[in-house]
Amino acid sequence: MAVTRGSARQWENEMVLSILTAAITCAATIASVLFFPRVKLGKLSLDLYPFIALVGAVITVATGCISPAALWDALTASTSINPIKILLLFLSMTILSVFLDEVGFFRYLANKALRLAGKSQTRIFTVVYLTVSVLTVFTSNDVIVLTFTPFLCYFAKNAHIDPKPYLIAEFVAANTMSMTLVIGNPTNIYVATAFDISFPDYFLMMALPTLAAAAVAYGVLYLLFHRSLHAPVLATPEEPHIEDKPSLILGLSLLLVATISLIVGPYVGVPMWLVAVSAVGALFVAVLILALIRRRAPSALGRTMKRAPWQLVPFVLAMFTLILALTTQGVTDKIAELIGTRLTVWKYGFLSFLSANAINNIPMTVLYSPIVATLPEGVRLGAAYATVIGSNIGAYLTPIGALAGIMWISMLKRHDVKMGYFDFVKYGAAVSLPALAAALAVLLLVL
Repeated sequence: MAVTRGSARQWENEMVLSILTAAITCAATIASVLFFPRVKLGKLSLDLYPFIALVGAVITVATGCISPAALWDALTASTSINPIKILLLFLSMTILSVFLDEVGFFRYLANKALRLAGKSQTRIFTVVYLTVSVLTVFTSNDVIVLTFTPFLCYFAKNAHIDPKPYLIAEFVAANTMSMTLVIGNPTNIYVATAFDISFPDYFLMMALPTLAAAAVAYGVLYLLFHRSLHAPVLATPEEPHIEDKPSLILGLSLLLVATISLIVGPYVGVPMWLVAVSAVGALFVAVLILALIRRRAPSALGRTMKRAPWQLVPFVLAMFTLILALTTQGVTDKIAELIGTRLTVWKYGFLSFLSANAINNIPMTVLYSPIVATLPEGVRLGAAYATVIGSNIGAYLTPIGALAGIMWISMLKRHDVKMGYFDFVKYGAAVSLPALAAALAVLLLVL
Protein backbone atom coordinates (compact mmCIF):
# COMPACT_ATOMS: atom_id res chain seq x y z
CA MET A 1 0.00 0.00 0.00
CA ALA A 2 1.73 3.18 -1.18
CA VAL A 3 1.96 6.24 1.03
CA THR A 4 -0.01 9.24 -0.28
CA ARG A 5 1.01 12.01 2.10
CA GLY A 6 3.77 14.49 1.33
CA SER A 7 6.01 14.60 -1.68
CA ALA A 8 7.46 11.60 -3.50
CA ARG A 9 10.91 12.51 -2.18
CA GLN A 10 9.66 12.58 1.40
CA TRP A 11 7.99 9.22 0.91
CA GLU A 12 11.23 7.75 -0.48
CA ASN A 13 13.22 9.16 2.43
CA GLU A 14 10.78 7.71 4.95
CA MET A 15 10.88 4.34 3.21
CA VAL A 16 14.69 4.26 3.24
CA LEU A 17 14.72 5.36 6.87
CA SER A 18 12.21 2.64 7.80
CA ILE A 19 14.32 -0.01 6.08
CA LEU A 20 17.55 1.18 7.69
CA THR A 21 16.00 1.42 11.16
CA ALA A 22 14.51 -2.07 10.90
CA ALA A 23 17.74 -3.57 9.51
CA ILE A 24 19.98 -1.96 12.14
CA THR A 25 17.59 -2.90 14.94
CA CYS A 26 17.48 -6.55 13.84
CA ALA A 27 21.27 -6.70 13.48
CA ALA A 28 21.81 -5.08 16.88
CA THR A 29 19.23 -7.37 18.48
CA ILE A 30 20.90 -10.49 17.11
CA ALA A 31 24.35 -9.20 18.10
CA SER A 32 23.12 -8.58 21.64
CA VAL A 33 21.68 -12.09 21.86
CA LEU A 34 24.94 -13.66 20.64
CA PHE A 35 27.47 -11.53 22.51
CA PHE A 36 25.71 -9.51 25.24
CA PRO A 37 22.61 -11.54 26.13
CA ARG A 38 21.88 -10.03 29.53
CA VAL A 39 22.29 -6.74 31.36
CA LYS A 40 22.45 -6.25 35.13
CA LEU A 41 20.46 -3.51 36.82
CA GLY A 42 21.36 -3.77 40.49
CA LYS A 43 20.29 -7.24 41.58
CA LEU A 44 18.21 -7.76 38.44
CA SER A 45 19.56 -9.58 35.41
CA LEU A 46 17.49 -8.88 32.30
CA ASP A 47 17.57 -9.91 28.66
CA LEU A 48 19.02 -7.10 26.56
CA TYR A 49 17.38 -7.83 23.19
CA PRO A 50 13.87 -6.52 24.07
CA PHE A 51 15.32 -3.13 25.04
CA ILE A 52 17.26 -2.85 21.77
CA ALA A 53 14.12 -3.70 19.82
CA LEU A 54 12.22 -1.05 21.81
CA VAL A 55 14.85 1.58 20.97
CA GLY A 56 14.41 0.78 17.28
CA ALA A 57 10.63 1.10 17.61
CA VAL A 58 10.92 4.44 19.42
CA ILE A 59 13.22 5.76 16.68
CA THR A 60 10.74 4.60 14.04
CA VAL A 61 7.93 6.57 15.67
CA ALA A 62 10.10 9.61 16.55
CA THR A 63 11.35 9.98 12.96
CA GLY A 64 7.83 9.91 11.54
CA CYS A 65 8.11 6.56 9.74
CA ILE A 66 4.90 5.61 11.50
CA SER A 67 2.64 8.06 13.33
CA PRO A 68 1.69 7.48 16.98
CA ALA A 69 -1.97 7.57 15.96
CA ALA A 70 -1.51 4.86 13.33
CA LEU A 71 0.42 2.71 15.79
CA TRP A 72 -2.23 3.15 18.48
CA ASP A 73 -4.98 2.23 16.02
CA ALA A 74 -3.10 -0.96 15.09
CA LEU A 75 -2.49 -1.94 18.73
CA THR A 76 -6.12 -1.37 19.71
CA ALA A 77 -7.75 -2.72 16.55
CA SER A 78 -10.46 -5.34 16.96
CA THR A 79 -8.90 -7.45 14.20
CA SER A 80 -7.41 -10.89 14.85
CA ILE A 81 -3.92 -9.69 13.93
CA ASN A 82 -3.79 -7.42 16.98
CA PRO A 83 -0.39 -8.26 18.57
CA ILE A 84 -1.70 -7.79 22.10
CA LYS A 85 -4.30 -10.53 21.59
CA ILE A 86 -1.62 -12.80 20.12
CA LEU A 87 0.64 -12.20 23.11
CA LEU A 88 -2.20 -12.87 25.53
CA LEU A 89 -2.91 -16.20 23.82
CA PHE A 90 0.70 -17.37 23.77
CA LEU A 91 1.60 -16.18 27.26
CA SER A 92 -1.54 -17.72 28.76
CA MET A 93 -0.91 -21.14 27.22
CA THR A 94 2.75 -20.91 28.24
CA ILE A 95 1.79 -20.14 31.85
CA LEU A 96 -0.40 -23.25 31.94
CA SER A 97 2.49 -25.37 30.64
CA VAL A 98 5.09 -23.86 32.97
CA PHE A 99 2.78 -24.44 35.93
CA LEU A 100 2.63 -28.14 35.02
CA ASP A 101 6.42 -28.18 34.92
CA GLU A 102 6.63 -26.50 38.34
CA VAL A 103 4.48 -29.23 39.91
CA GLY A 104 6.77 -31.88 38.38
CA PHE A 105 4.68 -33.17 35.49
CA PHE A 106 7.30 -33.07 32.73
CA ARG A 107 10.07 -34.42 34.93
CA TYR A 108 7.76 -37.24 35.99
CA LEU A 109 6.98 -38.16 32.38
CA ALA A 110 10.63 -37.95 31.33
CA ASN A 111 11.78 -40.25 34.12
CA LYS A 112 8.92 -42.65 33.47
CA ALA A 113 9.77 -42.80 29.77
CA LEU A 114 13.48 -43.33 30.37
CA ARG A 115 12.83 -46.10 32.89
CA LEU A 116 10.66 -47.88 30.31
CA ALA A 117 13.43 -47.47 27.71
CA GLY A 118 15.86 -49.53 29.80
CA LYS A 119 19.61 -49.58 29.14
CA SER A 120 19.57 -49.34 25.34
CA GLN A 121 20.75 -45.94 24.14
CA THR A 122 18.99 -46.41 20.82
CA ARG A 123 15.73 -47.06 22.64
CA ILE A 124 16.32 -44.12 25.00
CA PHE A 125 17.08 -41.86 22.02
CA THR A 126 13.81 -42.89 20.35
CA VAL A 127 11.82 -42.48 23.57
CA VAL A 128 13.24 -38.98 24.14
CA TYR A 129 12.34 -37.98 20.59
CA LEU A 130 8.80 -39.35 20.85
CA THR A 131 8.17 -37.98 24.36
CA VAL A 132 9.30 -34.48 23.43
CA SER A 133 7.29 -34.68 20.21
CA VAL A 134 4.04 -35.61 21.94
CA LEU A 135 4.40 -33.08 24.75
CA THR A 136 5.28 -30.25 22.38
CA VAL A 137 2.01 -30.73 20.50
CA PHE A 138 0.00 -29.81 23.60
CA THR A 139 2.33 -27.22 25.11
CA SER A 140 4.96 -25.27 23.13
CA ASN A 141 8.48 -25.70 21.84
CA ASP A 142 9.97 -23.11 24.20
CA VAL A 143 8.50 -24.71 27.32
CA ILE A 144 9.69 -28.21 26.37
CA VAL A 145 13.20 -27.06 25.41
CA LEU A 146 13.66 -25.12 28.65
CA THR A 147 12.21 -27.98 30.71
CA PHE A 148 13.90 -31.02 29.21
CA THR A 149 17.38 -29.61 28.55
CA PRO A 150 18.61 -29.54 32.18
CA PHE A 151 17.06 -32.96 32.80
CA LEU A 152 18.83 -34.52 29.80
CA CYS A 153 22.15 -32.90 30.79
CA TYR A 154 21.95 -34.40 34.30
CA PHE A 155 20.88 -37.80 33.01
CA ALA A 156 23.69 -38.01 30.43
CA LYS A 157 26.29 -36.92 32.99
CA ASN A 158 25.17 -39.52 35.53
CA ALA A 159 25.03 -42.23 32.86
CA HIS A 160 28.46 -41.27 31.47
CA ILE A 161 27.10 -41.00 27.92
CA ASP A 162 27.38 -38.32 25.25
CA PRO A 163 24.51 -35.85 25.79
CA LYS A 164 24.58 -34.35 22.29
CA PRO A 165 22.39 -36.95 20.50
CA TYR A 166 19.64 -36.51 23.08
CA LEU A 167 19.88 -32.74 23.31
CA ILE A 168 19.83 -32.24 19.56
CA ALA A 169 16.99 -34.77 19.19
CA GLU A 170 15.05 -32.87 21.87
CA PHE A 171 15.62 -29.50 20.18
CA VAL A 172 14.74 -30.79 16.72
CA ALA A 173 11.62 -32.66 17.90
CA ALA A 174 10.34 -29.64 19.85
CA ASN A 175 10.80 -27.22 16.96
CA THR A 176 9.32 -29.63 14.42
CA MET A 177 6.25 -30.79 16.31
CA SER A 178 5.50 -27.21 17.36
CA MET A 179 3.98 -26.85 13.89
CA THR A 180 1.13 -29.24 14.73
CA LEU A 181 -1.21 -26.88 16.59
CA VAL A 182 -1.67 -23.12 16.48
CA ILE A 183 -0.52 -22.77 20.10
CA GLY A 184 2.84 -24.51 19.53
CA ASN A 185 4.71 -21.35 18.55
CA PRO A 186 3.93 -17.60 18.58
CA THR A 187 4.74 -17.57 14.85
CA ASN A 188 1.94 -20.07 14.23
CA ILE A 189 -0.46 -17.89 16.19
CA TYR A 190 0.50 -14.77 14.25
CA VAL A 191 0.04 -16.35 10.83
CA ALA A 192 -3.19 -18.16 11.78
CA THR A 193 -4.77 -15.00 13.18
CA ALA A 194 -3.54 -12.88 10.27
CA PHE A 195 -5.34 -15.11 7.78
CA ASP A 196 -8.34 -16.11 9.93
CA ILE A 197 -7.32 -19.76 10.04
CA SER A 198 -9.33 -21.61 12.69
CA PHE A 199 -7.78 -24.01 15.20
CA PRO A 200 -9.27 -27.15 13.51
CA ASP A 201 -8.48 -25.99 9.96
CA TYR A 202 -4.89 -25.28 10.95
CA PHE A 203 -4.48 -28.74 12.48
CA LEU A 204 -6.04 -30.55 9.52
CA MET A 205 -3.68 -28.79 7.12
CA MET A 206 -0.48 -29.02 9.20
CA ALA A 207 -0.76 -32.49 10.75
CA LEU A 208 0.65 -34.47 7.81
CA PRO A 209 3.44 -32.01 6.87
CA THR A 210 4.52 -31.98 10.51
CA LEU A 211 4.58 -35.78 10.76
CA ALA A 212 6.54 -36.00 7.50
CA ALA A 213 9.13 -33.51 8.75
CA ALA A 214 9.37 -35.27 12.13
CA ALA A 215 9.89 -38.69 10.52
CA VAL A 216 12.58 -37.40 8.14
CA ALA A 217 14.30 -35.49 10.96
CA TYR A 218 14.37 -38.61 13.15
CA GLY A 219 15.87 -40.66 10.32
CA VAL A 220 18.62 -38.12 9.70
CA LEU A 221 19.35 -37.78 13.42
CA TYR A 222 19.67 -41.55 13.78
CA LEU A 223 22.10 -41.71 10.85
CA LEU A 224 24.14 -38.92 12.42
CA PHE A 225 24.37 -40.46 15.89
CA HIS A 226 23.82 -44.22 15.57
CA ARG A 227 27.49 -45.01 16.25
CA SER A 228 27.61 -43.05 19.52
CA LEU A 229 24.40 -44.75 20.71
CA HIS A 230 26.14 -48.13 21.23
CA ALA A 231 27.88 -47.14 24.50
CA PRO A 232 26.37 -48.66 27.66
CA VAL A 233 24.10 -46.72 30.00
CA LEU A 234 25.48 -46.82 33.54
CA ALA A 235 22.73 -44.98 35.39
CA THR A 236 19.02 -45.43 35.99
CA PRO A 237 16.59 -42.49 36.01
CA GLU A 238 15.19 -41.46 39.37
CA GLU A 239 11.93 -42.94 40.58
CA PRO A 240 9.05 -40.86 39.17
CA HIS A 241 7.04 -39.12 41.88
CA ILE A 242 4.50 -36.29 42.05
CA GLU A 243 4.27 -34.53 45.41
CA ASP A 244 1.45 -32.08 44.66
CA LYS A 245 -1.19 -34.21 42.91
CA PRO A 246 -4.12 -31.77 43.38
CA SER A 247 -2.15 -29.02 41.59
CA LEU A 248 -1.17 -31.48 38.86
CA ILE A 249 -4.79 -32.52 38.30
CA LEU A 250 -5.83 -28.86 38.27
CA GLY A 251 -3.17 -27.86 35.74
CA LEU A 252 -3.84 -30.82 33.45
CA SER A 253 -7.59 -30.28 33.58
CA LEU A 254 -7.31 -26.61 32.67
CA LEU A 255 -4.87 -27.32 29.83
CA LEU A 256 -7.23 -29.98 28.47
CA VAL A 257 -10.27 -27.73 28.76
CA ALA A 258 -8.40 -24.83 27.16
CA THR A 259 -7.25 -26.99 24.24
CA ILE A 260 -10.76 -28.34 23.61
CA SER A 261 -12.19 -24.82 23.91
CA LEU A 262 -9.67 -23.54 21.36
CA ILE A 263 -10.96 -26.17 18.94
CA VAL A 264 -14.63 -25.39 19.58
CA GLY A 265 -14.24 -21.62 20.05
CA PRO A 266 -14.26 -20.56 16.37
CA TYR A 267 -17.60 -22.30 15.84
CA VAL A 268 -19.31 -20.43 18.69
CA GLY A 269 -17.64 -17.07 18.14
CA VAL A 270 -15.26 -17.15 21.11
CA PRO A 271 -11.79 -15.79 20.24
CA MET A 272 -8.76 -17.93 21.08
CA TRP A 273 -7.08 -15.29 23.22
CA LEU A 274 -10.16 -15.05 25.46
CA VAL A 275 -10.21 -18.83 25.94
CA ALA A 276 -6.55 -18.88 27.00
CA VAL A 277 -6.83 -15.87 29.32
CA SER A 278 -9.92 -17.37 30.95
CA ALA A 279 -8.03 -20.63 31.59
CA VAL A 280 -5.20 -18.77 33.30
CA GLY A 281 -7.71 -16.74 35.33
CA ALA A 282 -9.32 -19.99 36.46
CA LEU A 283 -5.86 -21.35 37.35
CA PHE A 284 -5.13 -18.34 39.57
CA VAL A 285 -8.46 -18.53 41.37
CA ALA A 286 -8.26 -22.30 41.92
CA VAL A 287 -4.63 -22.24 43.09
CA LEU A 288 -5.31 -19.39 45.53
CA ILE A 289 -8.34 -21.21 46.94
CA LEU A 290 -6.24 -24.36 47.30
CA ALA A 291 -3.52 -22.35 49.05
CA LEU A 292 -6.05 -20.93 51.53
CA ILE A 293 -7.38 -24.40 52.29
CA ARG A 294 -3.85 -25.71 52.81
CA ARG A 295 -2.76 -22.55 54.65
CA ARG A 296 0.46 -22.27 52.68
CA ALA A 297 1.77 -19.97 49.97
CA PRO A 298 1.11 -20.89 46.30
CA SER A 299 4.84 -21.20 45.60
CA ALA A 300 4.44 -23.14 42.34
CA LEU A 301 2.31 -20.35 40.90
CA GLY A 302 4.83 -17.75 42.02
CA ARG A 303 7.69 -19.62 40.32
CA THR A 304 5.54 -20.01 37.21
CA MET A 305 5.01 -16.27 36.90
CA LYS A 306 8.75 -15.65 37.29
CA ARG A 307 9.52 -18.13 34.51
CA ALA A 308 6.91 -16.85 32.04
CA PRO A 309 8.54 -15.27 28.94
CA TRP A 310 7.58 -11.68 29.72
CA GLN A 311 10.46 -10.42 27.59
CA LEU A 312 8.43 -11.38 24.52
CA VAL A 313 5.95 -8.57 25.22
CA PRO A 314 8.24 -5.59 24.46
CA PHE A 315 10.07 -7.58 21.78
CA VAL A 316 6.96 -8.53 19.79
CA LEU A 317 5.38 -5.07 20.17
CA ALA A 318 8.60 -3.39 19.04
CA MET A 319 8.99 -5.67 16.04
CA PHE A 320 5.33 -5.13 15.16
CA THR A 321 6.00 -1.38 15.13
CA LEU A 322 9.00 -1.75 12.82
CA ILE A 323 7.13 -4.00 10.37
CA LEU A 324 4.04 -1.77 10.48
CA ALA A 325 6.24 1.11 9.33
CA LEU A 326 7.63 -0.99 6.47
CA THR A 327 4.11 -1.98 5.45
CA THR A 328 2.91 1.63 5.56
CA GLN A 329 5.82 2.73 3.39
CA GLY A 330 5.05 0.06 0.78
CA VAL A 331 8.17 -2.04 1.40
CA THR A 332 6.27 -5.29 1.85
CA ASP A 333 4.47 -4.75 -1.48
CA LYS A 334 7.80 -4.40 -3.27
CA ILE A 335 9.14 -7.58 -1.64
CA ALA A 336 5.99 -9.42 -2.73
CA GLU A 337 6.56 -8.26 -6.32
CA LEU A 338 10.11 -9.59 -6.25
CA ILE A 339 9.02 -13.01 -4.95
CA GLY A 340 6.21 -13.34 -7.48
CA THR A 341 3.17 -15.62 -7.48
CA ARG A 342 4.60 -18.85 -8.93
CA LEU A 343 5.86 -21.79 -6.84
CA THR A 344 4.75 -19.88 -3.75
CA VAL A 345 4.87 -22.84 -1.35
CA TRP A 346 8.50 -23.58 -2.17
CA LYS A 347 9.53 -19.93 -2.37
CA TYR A 348 7.86 -18.80 0.86
CA GLY A 349 8.89 -21.98 2.66
CA PHE A 350 12.59 -21.64 1.89
CA LEU A 351 12.70 -17.84 2.06
CA SER A 352 11.01 -17.76 5.46
CA PHE A 353 13.36 -20.55 6.60
CA LEU A 354 16.41 -18.50 5.58
CA SER A 355 14.99 -15.17 6.72
CA ALA A 356 14.28 -16.56 10.19
CA ASN A 357 18.01 -17.17 10.50
CA ALA A 358 18.81 -13.65 9.40
CA ILE A 359 16.40 -11.71 11.63
CA ASN A 360 14.87 -14.36 13.98
CA ASN A 361 11.60 -16.18 13.32
CA ILE A 362 9.27 -13.81 15.21
CA PRO A 363 10.13 -10.59 13.31
CA MET A 364 10.36 -12.68 10.12
CA THR A 365 6.75 -13.83 10.60
CA VAL A 366 5.53 -10.31 11.34
CA LEU A 367 7.29 -9.16 8.15
CA TYR A 368 6.08 -11.99 5.91
CA SER A 369 2.41 -11.89 6.92
CA PRO A 370 1.61 -8.64 5.06
CA ILE A 371 3.73 -9.87 2.13
CA VAL A 372 1.70 -13.08 1.92
CA ALA A 373 -1.50 -11.01 2.21
CA THR A 374 -0.73 -9.35 -1.15
CA LEU A 375 -0.84 -12.70 -2.98
CA PRO A 376 -3.85 -13.82 -5.04
CA GLU A 377 -6.42 -15.75 -3.05
CA GLY A 378 -5.67 -19.04 -4.79
CA VAL A 379 -2.08 -19.21 -3.54
CA ARG A 380 -2.27 -17.12 -0.37
CA LEU A 381 -3.05 -19.89 2.14
CA GLY A 382 -0.36 -22.18 0.75
CA ALA A 383 2.23 -19.41 1.20
CA ALA A 384 0.93 -18.75 4.72
CA TYR A 385 1.32 -22.39 5.78
CA ALA A 386 4.73 -22.55 4.08
CA THR A 387 5.79 -19.52 6.13
CA VAL A 388 4.72 -21.35 9.30
CA ILE A 389 6.84 -24.34 8.29
CA GLY A 390 9.86 -22.15 7.56
CA SER A 391 9.52 -20.29 10.86
CA ASN A 392 9.47 -23.52 12.92
CA ILE A 393 12.04 -25.65 11.10
CA GLY A 394 14.25 -22.59 10.64
CA ALA A 395 14.66 -22.60 14.41
CA TYR A 396 17.22 -25.39 14.21
CA LEU A 397 19.36 -24.23 11.30
CA THR A 398 21.26 -21.68 13.42
CA PRO A 399 20.87 -20.40 17.01
CA ILE A 400 19.58 -17.10 15.59
CA GLY A 401 16.52 -18.81 14.08
CA ALA A 402 14.56 -18.66 17.34
CA LEU A 403 15.02 -17.24 20.81
CA ALA A 404 14.80 -20.79 22.16
CA GLY A 405 18.04 -21.59 20.33
CA ILE A 406 19.93 -18.84 22.10
CA MET A 407 18.54 -19.87 25.49
CA TRP A 408 19.34 -23.52 24.69
CA ILE A 409 23.00 -22.73 23.88
CA SER A 410 23.30 -20.73 27.12
CA MET A 411 21.85 -23.60 29.15
CA LEU A 412 24.31 -26.05 27.62
CA LYS A 413 27.21 -23.81 28.63
CA ARG A 414 26.00 -23.79 32.23
CA HIS A 415 26.00 -27.61 32.16
CA ASP A 416 29.50 -27.80 30.58
CA VAL A 417 28.17 -29.26 27.31
CA LYS A 418 30.23 -27.99 24.39
CA MET A 419 28.01 -26.82 21.54
CA GLY A 420 29.48 -23.97 19.52
CA TYR A 421 27.77 -21.91 16.84
CA PHE A 422 29.26 -23.95 13.99
CA ASP A 423 28.43 -27.25 15.70
CA PHE A 424 24.83 -26.08 15.86
CA VAL A 425 24.85 -25.11 12.16
CA LYS A 426 26.50 -28.40 11.14
CA TYR A 427 23.83 -30.53 12.78
CA GLY A 428 21.08 -28.03 11.99
CA ALA A 429 21.75 -27.94 8.25
CA ALA A 430 21.96 -31.74 8.03
CA VAL A 431 18.53 -32.15 9.64
CA SER A 432 16.58 -29.01 8.75
CA LEU A 433 16.99 -29.01 4.97
CA PRO A 434 15.54 -32.51 4.32
CA ALA A 435 12.87 -31.94 7.00
CA LEU A 436 11.85 -28.66 5.36
CA ALA A 437 11.71 -30.25 1.91
CA ALA A 438 9.55 -33.11 3.23
CA ALA A 439 7.13 -30.76 5.01
CA LEU A 440 6.69 -28.49 1.98
CA ALA A 441 6.24 -31.45 -0.39
CA VAL A 442 3.50 -32.93 1.80
CA LEU A 443 1.90 -29.50 2.23
CA LEU A 444 1.55 -29.30 -1.55
CA LEU A 445 -0.21 -32.67 -1.52
CA VAL A 446 -2.76 -31.69 1.13
CA LEU A 447 -3.51 -28.18 -0.14
